[in-house]
Amino acid sequence: MREDKGLSQEKLARLSDVANNTIVKIEAGKNQNPTLDTLKKIAKALGVSLDELSD
Repeated sequence: MREDKGLSQEKLARLSDVANNTIVKIEAGKNQNPTLDTLKKIAKALGVSLDELSD
């Protein structure tokens, strides 16, 4: 989804106010239980709902 929007991990981290390391870990599957707050921030930065983000 991030790539479809043309965003780098670094750019998404800045837009969502989430640590770049957190984005990297989520995408790599190393952080399988990110907090709801983190997911909300990422979804908002991507312009999608939480449901869309989890699909």
